[in-house]
Amino acid sequence: MEKTFKYVDYLWDEKQATDLGDDQVSLFLYRSNILGADLRITNYGGGNTSCKTIEKDPLTNEDVEVMWVKGSGGDIGTLTREGIAGLYTDRLRNLKNVYKGIEDEDRMVGLFNHCIYDLNSKAPSIDTPLHGLLPFKHIDHLHPDALIAVAAAKDSEKVTKEIWGDTMGWVPWQRPGFELGLMLEKCLEENPGIRGIVLGSHGLFTWGDTSYDCYINSLEVIETASEYIENKIKEQGEVFGGKKIDSLVSSERKEKAAELMPLLRGLASSENRMIGHFTDSDTVLEYINSNDLKRLAPMGTSCPDHFLRTKIQPLILKLDPSEDLSDPEAVLKKLEPDFDQYRKEYKAYYENCKHDNSPAMRDPNPVIIIYPGVGMFSFAKNKQTARVASEFYVNAINVMRGAEAITEYTSLPRQEAFDIEYWLLEEAKLQRMPAEQPLSRRVAIVTGAAGGIGKAIADKMVAEGANVVLTDITKESLEEAVKTYKKDQVSGVVCDVTDEASIIAAYKEASLSFGGVDIIVHSAGLAISKSLEDTSMKDWNLLQDVLVKGQFLMAQHGASVMKKQGLGGDIINIASKNGIASGPNNVGYGTAKAAQQHMSRLLAAELGPDKIKVNIVNPDGVIVGSKIWEGAWAEGRAKAHGIKVEDLPKHYAKRNLLQEIILPEDVANGVFACIGVLDKSTGNTINVDGGMANAFVR
Repeated sequence: MEKTFKYVDYLWDEKQATDLGDDQVSLFLYRSNILGADLRITNYGGGNTSCKTIEKDPLTNEDVEVMWVKGSGGDIGTLTREGIAGLYTDRLRNLKNVYKGIEDEDRMVGLFNHCIYDLNSKAPSIDTPLHGLLPFKHIDHLHPDALIAVAAAKDSEKVTKEIWGDTMGWVPWQRPGFELGLMLEKCLEENPGIRGIVLGSHGLFTWGDTSYDCYINSLEVIETASEYIENKIKEQGEVFGGKKIDSLVSSERKEKAAELMPLLRGLASSENRMIGHFTDSDTVLEYINSNDLKRLAPMGTSCPDHFLRTKIQPLILKLDPSEDLSDPEAVLKKLEPDFDQYRKEYKAYYENCKHDNSPAMRDPNPVIIIYPGVGMFSFAKNKQTARVASEFYVNAINVMRGAEAITEYTSLPRQEAFDIEYWLLEEAKLQRMPAEQPLSRRVAIVTGAAGGIGKAIADKMVAEGANVVLTDITKESLEEAVKTYKKDQVSGVVCDVTDEASIIAAYKEASLSFGGVDIIVHSAGLAISKSLEDTSMKDWNLLQDVLVKGQFLMAQHGASVMKKQGLGGDIINIASKNGIASGPNNVGYGTAKAAQQHMSRLLAAELGPDKIKVNIVNPDGVIVGSKIWEGAWAEGRAKAHGIKVEDLPKHYAKRNLLQEIILPEDVANGVFACIGVLDKSTGNTINVDGGMANAFVR
């Protein structure tokens, strides 16, 4: 019978679990995934789960106990067999014989590799001994908001006893590692029969004989803590000392955030370019609008997983919610002192806490930025990291909310926090991360991105690490295009490039989704092939509006965002060979393309001092996969050349010097060359046409 819980989600599917049979590793992975699906239980990359099985030792053919545990850097919500480590349990426990104390922690991590049973194992994490020194078949180490609230509350041990009596153990704060594993082992020896252990300022350990028993035990313990906290809040009648200011209405909050984001991004990117994220959830607003914000926020977070993602504390902006943000320079003058002060305080934190062998100080800019009455911003190296940092700080808010309701919130001492943040093992993990892609940390907006050349350009930039805002005039096509990407890679917004309001809305989406924009690609287009006599004013105006006016508006409003950021940028305009080479039945299209090209040169001259490069890519004969060639344009060009429509690809391939068919992907490569390779080129034209002598620029 399915259990019901008020504060956590019961996700165990009996049929799915039954289909896994008696495969304990698969059941442990299933449990891990459903636990990781609830952000109130543990956030991305947080927590650790394990199981122990009996396997045949390949060296002796004897039965041995093997512990399967989440590997270093994994996420239980998405954990697979490839992400776990398998270790001989007895060897892991025998490490107690060589452990020399807390100063020996780092060496012990290296010894975990001598305990490996499964040669395909992921690198064992620092939490491995916490699972190995406990005897239970299935173990969960989680970071539920409610449990960390108990763990971070003043008199946490007393509170634990009040909530669970003798059924739960408690250990004081200790940095994750072998010592903490020994503390858990001792706690169990002194309190046989307990169902779990609360880790001071850290989290929760629970267990069971089966994966299901462990799962239910975890949920029940979390449910009990959650109910206890909510009852305390009801008794008090308010949280965080009550409301100090009112929020703006939702639409105004979004408007303010979109205006401010590029300025914040520029300031937060003083050392490394960052990608942004914004949230104004009810949980966030309750906290940032409260009387206790300025007391609690500087205290920092308690759980190591939280501050490793969010930095030790946030930056609170001194801007009023009703602040006029229309003058970027004036707003910047108000913001700069806050950022300068934050950097100075972070440097002082580093200098006061560092050791002789500490890694060099990292980026001193804030990750979490709070704007009371509006919302919370987060900045990191990519969208996923920025979003996850925001989610972790929401967890920290929930912890503070609960701890304040129970007794009083306590955070880790600064030295303890520093020793986690600048732990040599943590630094080694950072150094092992793969090199960033060429366009990582950059945001692009591409018009006409639902198909053809625009979609190929978006694909290329995502593949090279950029975040991309796809725009198109057709909602259905745009939605289908967005579905082809993974979460956090892209955002989509319907945009008519002939409508200034629509373009402004598209840039707001870029700012809200990713923090601003670094790359503008105007790829939206259409083609009309008619003689002078047959070209109507409607034809002429449509070509001018989409190709020329659209390019002007995209550059005008995009350059404004780029200047706010102060990070430079790239504008790439997709023109055509037809803007250079003359041909029959092409007066409207060719003129518009020529206007695009010269406008690009004019913009390059004007925007160069702002480090904004403007370049042109001239395709020709892109028939395969191009939306332009799906209709009357193809018929018109076939008529102009005296051939059949189906013969156009061969015709265009034969007429270029390389005799190559030009694909949308080739145009995308030209765009990437302008952005990712030619970092000191502006005002240039790259022809992607296989070589057309009559379209040579010089």
